[in-house]
Amino acid sequence: MTQETGGFAAFNLNPNILAAVIATGYEEPSAIQQQSIPIIMAGHDMIGQAQTGTGKTAAFALPILHRIDPAKREPQALILAPTRELALQVATAFETYAKQMPGVTVVAVYGGAPMGPQLKAIRNGAQIVVATPGRLCDHLRRDEKVLATVNHLVLDEADEMLKLGFMDDLEAIFKALPATRQTVLFSATLPQSIRAIAERHLRDPQHVKIQTKTQTVTAIEQAHLLVHADQKTSAVLSLLEVEDFDALIMFVRTKQATLDLASALEAKGYKAAALNGDIAQNQRERVIESLKDGRLDIVVATDVAARGLDVPRITHVFNVDMPYDPESYVHRIGRTGRAGREGRALLLVTPRERRMLQVIERVTGQKVAEVRLPDAQAVLDARIKKLTNSLTPLVADAESTHGDLLDRLIADIGCSPRALAAALLRKATNGQALTLAAIERDRPLVPNSAPRERSSERTGDRPDRGDRERRAPVPLAEGRARCRTALGARDGIAAKNLLGAILNEGGLAREAIGRIQVRDSFSLVELPEVGLESLLAKLKDTRVAGKQLKLRRYRED
Repeated sequence: MTQETGGFAAFNLNPNILAAVIATGYEEPSAIQQQSIPIIMAGHDMIGQAQTGTGKTAAFALPILHRIDPAKREPQALILAPTRELALQVATAFETYAKQMPGVTVVAVYGGAPMGPQLKAIRNGAQIVVATPGRLCDHLRRDEKVLATVNHLVLDEADEMLKLGFMDDLEAIFKALPATRQTVLFSATLPQSIRAIAERHLRDPQHVKIQTKTQTVTAIEQAHLLVHADQKTSAVLSLLEVEDFDALIMFVRTKQATLDLASALEAKGYKAAALNGDIAQNQRERVIESLKDGRLDIVVATDVAARGLDVPRITHVFNVDMPYDPESYVHRIGRTGRAGREGRALLLVTPRERRMLQVIERVTGQKVAEVRLPDAQAVLDARIKKLTNSLTPLVADAESTHGDLLDRLIADIGCSPRALAAALLRKATNGQALTLAAIERDRPLVPNSAPRERSSERTGDRPDRGDRERRAPVPLAEGRARCRTALGARDGIAAKNLLGAILNEGGLAREAIGRIQVRDSFSLVELPEVGLESLLAKLKDTRVAGKQLKLRRYRED
């Protein structure tokens, strides 16, 4: 079932929801949104197979908000997410799309925060509940009727929930929900365990599958830069100081962002223009022609507005805003490196977008190396080099054409030649800072590149630290082999996470897995000796908490 292209208005959403979507600047639904929104709006159960970053949050948030009754002060929709971070992202998305729907309230329910305010918000009538399974079960133990009015259920990233060991929690939640609810399940993969859930708990579900078809061009040099969201413009300006580009296209998500960034670039003296869906065709053509013939050097565009843009002199692509999906990333960076020329693509990544970066790397099969913002010395050297290059052609005959004027100015002003030259340089550089101290003062703040520690969803899940690293492994039971993974407590891993992943991907019975010991920087798992190599091969690509499991036989020398 598909939706004809016609923007979000074609879905006949509640006008208040549509107004909120338009206010974000999003121009056109993604593939998962085009196919999923009509199905969910019609009330059908659905299984959606799509990677993180394909726009699936809006794919279920918009139609569910459309079906919410703001007059009813009770939980009507429950969205389950595997981690606290994802739950917060989904809750924020719902709040954005419900901004113009008076009376609609969203509550995020997750571990690590006080339970009292969460339960109070639910009892006070929050219509949208976004929760992690473990914490929601804690609330169910306090009030088993807390979900009695929910008629829409979404399982977001269901495969990750099973890998994190939430099967029992999910079954408890299903039991607490009305049998007549609508259920929507999203998962990047559909292993047998997910199919079993669908068979038990979904009614004649419709299937939507979004394929990722493209691979990146290996000739393009790719890199990413970690930066805070509110420092993106400063980071872009710093990068432009040292990047040796001919023409450049910058991608952002919204129409307003194209205007804001293009204006900031123009204010710094760059020949830049915006390109978005509101720009008339004749103006669009003028912008592209100006980029081709050198009257423009930088275009700031949305994905939709950049379609069909083919300018051979583009040497760089800046992904200022993270693309919605890996395929969009591939299309974006393909704007450079044309006709056998070298190309360079830079991706700005906020701390909350690290996971999407991992998805891009996994889907494209290419590592996107990390780079740092240029330091003050690099910026200073680049500024002086540009000034040198601009002045060098003028020096040859300057004395013969302007020597007499120089003598007169020195006499009229009453200054030394050095002082006059310095004044003229200040004028030529428009007062631009050419000292280390001034450049350092203006540099944007950059997040720590090391991944943040992920807290366990429930406080009892994380093992004690102390001397656990030095403890010897306990003796092995007969017929078992001990295996090691580099994932440990500092990665937010608990024993149930490893157990769930191995059961889910390895096809073992619970009793086949022995003791699981989680240390700070690694974990040990006891597995059957018979068929071990085959099992490890089967688990080769398994991920836990977003990271590769990489189980290996542990040698106790």
